[in-house]
Amino acid sequence: MTVSRKSLAVYSLAHFWMDLSCAFLLFRTLSDSPRWGLCLLLYNFCAFALQMPLGLLADRLGRSQQVAAAGCVLTALACISPLPLPAAVIAGTGNALFHLGGGIAVLHCSADRAAPLGVFISPGALGLYIGTVWGRNAAPWLGLAPLGLLLMAALILRQCPRTAGTFRPGSAPPDLSAPEGYGVLLPLFLVVVLRSYMGMNQSFPWKSQWVLVLTLALVLGKTAGGFLMDSLGPRRASALSLGLAAALYLASALPLPGTLAVFLFNMTMPVTLWAAARFMPGAKGFAFGLLTFALFLGYLPSYLGWPSLLTRPAAYACAALLSLAMLWPVLGRGIKLCLQS
Repeated sequence: MTVSRKSLAVYSLAHFWMDLSCAFLLFRTLSDSPRWGLCLLLYNFCAFALQMPLGLLADRLGRSQQVAAAGCVLTALACISPLPLPAAVIAGTGNALFHLGGGIAVLHCSADRAAPLGVFISPGALGLYIGTVWGRNAAPWLGLAPLGLLLMAALILRQCPRTAGTFRPGSAPPDLSAPEGYGVLLPLFLVVVLRSYMGMNQSFPWKSQWVLVLTLALVLGKTAGGFLMDSLGPRRASALSLGLAAALYLASALPLPGTLAVFLFNMTMPVTLWAAARFMPGAKGFAFGLLTFALFLGYLPSYLGWPSLLTRPAAYACAALLSLAMLWPVLGRGIKLCLQS
């Protein structure tokens, strides 16, 4: 089975509106709370770290369509909650459920291709940008976010096909020390931690004037990464994108090379998600959640106020090359051994 264009369009549009609504909720209402810092931590924990255990439940349930729709409904409820802390928890949980449901559905129906996954995940960054701007500017139309989420839930239930459960006991690699075991997942996990840390800490002198352009580079990079992987294979696509990103990061004091570096660096996002799901074909939700937990870990140093280790273009280039060094063996012999097991 391959994912239809209609289903992929619905899930991608819902992803855009989900992340827009969550950003709007955070910066329009929750940011006024005296417990704003705690609200932000709880939201991010529920939205990202909680996906790992919820992914196991979603795999066993085998109803990705309903899981995604339930996430939209929960987040809509959070948007009208008068209590900041419960709203943060409910919105984060709803966000996690939507991403798991949509991610499992797209992974389950995209066969060996990464392009549908890139198309699905990329609109979220644009939604976050627009929702943040919308919320910080105290824009009206507060009811649009929850109404849009309910509409997305209805579209998912009506337009997207039901997918059977993919969980198979024993299908996940059981041996951490074996090349085909969980040890193969560790480099993918660390690459995503590093990518998240980069996203939170990289700073350019021209960034404030190029925020929208950088956001579009992020979105288009994630989209293009899936298509490039399908054309060249995961290993060559990662080498090309990360190698060029490292070179361009050295000149990232200038806007154009820096923007292109961000575009290229983010092309591996669908590759890492695709590879993790291939390593754990019977636990796609858990694999998806494992890497979103890595995103949460990459976010924590910034939340805790730790000084950034990435302060110069050379450090960004080293991070890109380190990502490639971790991915290279995994996407070569490692994935072949895992798929043969």
